[in-house]
Amino acid sequence: MRKRNIQIITRLNKDEHQQFQKRVKKSGLSQEAYVRHLINGLVPTDAPPPDYYSMMRELHAIGTNLNQIAQKAHALGAIDTRRYDENADLLHKTVVEITNAVMLPRRME
Repeated sequence: MRKRNIQIITRLNKDEHQQFQKRVKKSGLSQEAYVRHLINGLVPTDAPPPDYYSMMRELHAIGTNLNQIAQKAHALGAIDTRRYDENADLLHKTVVEITNAVMLPRRME
């Protein structure tokens, strides 16, 4: 059984429909998800640029490489753990901040 089983029909004029379609397309959401965001007091963000995902993959790959280097250096006893941990944490925080800035909808004011 569907969680959402109440259907709402809304009438728009041509200009309103074009604006709605334009905003939905920019957000990358379905019409339903776009309206749900608005109902919940969130402003849907535009879909991220196409290169966002490749940049995030690259940042994750850098993080993976850092972890591999740290494992080898730790095995050899030649790592500044404090400095490594600070940089690994900074990389993680940066990835989270970028994702939040680009992907998460914002509260309506």
